[in-house]
Amino acid sequence: MSLQTRTNRLVVLDTETTGLNPRTGDRVIEIGCVELVNRKLTGNNFHRYINPERDSDEAALAVHGLTTEFLSDKPKFHEIVEELRAYIQGAEVIIHNAPFDLGFLNHEFERLGLPPFIDHCAGVIDTLVNAKEMHPGKRNSLDALCDRYGISNAHRKLHGALLDSELLADVYLAMTRGQNSLSMEIEVEAVVAGELHDAGPLGEIVVLSASADELAAHEELLAGLDKGVKGECVWRKCAQPADASAEASGLSIAG
Repeated sequence: MSLQTRTNRLVVLDTETTGLNPRTGDRVIEIGCVELVNRKLTGNNFHRYINPERDSDEAALAVHGLTTEFLSDKPKFHEIVEELRAYIQGAEVIIHNAPFDLGFLNHEFERLGLPPFIDHCAGVIDTLVNAKEMHPGKRNSLDALCDRYGISNAHRKLHGALLDSELLADVYLAMTRGQNSLSMEIEVEAVVAGELHDAGPLGEIVVLSASADELAAHEELLAGLDKGVKGECVWRKCAQPADASAEASGLSIAG
């Protein structure tokens, strides 16, 4: 789906997982969402840690730092799924590299006999796909986009679903800045045009001619240029058609 949205309510979502492949048993361990309404963060966030009932791969643990011990007393996915479904209902969901997160979420929903994730929201926007279209041939990771759009991620030591969602919300707003400006510009132009119209016709235009002293100084400058090029300077050649036209119409260059 394009970056242009069909609804005023957006949910920016990110997940952390025990590994890379739900088909081999990897599970969701964290979901973080932030809400945008009319392009403004509302503070109505959704954030849950989840007990995956298995350990994280070493590589994944190095990324998110969520240990089995930390997650052991957290709710299981089936205990939070109804909250998640209610939260995303009717919203367009923004995800960076959507196939990864959707693969895990769909797997979790399928385990519970539920329809796919996208059936519970108004649609999904993949900012990675759109970033590649906007910046072909460049790095388009979340960190790279933060650098490109001047969004500070210095506080991001480890990946976290809620933190990454907050950063992605800022990136999305930067990527789509100006998409809704056309109608606003038209309205401003209409107001300005209306003000000009109401002000009545413009006053008489005043034309000021050069004084004799100014014309003499100008001629002295041209004479110096003529001397430098040992002939006629370019300015005189360019001015000749205008001079001839003025004389033909009976106008004096001196005013």
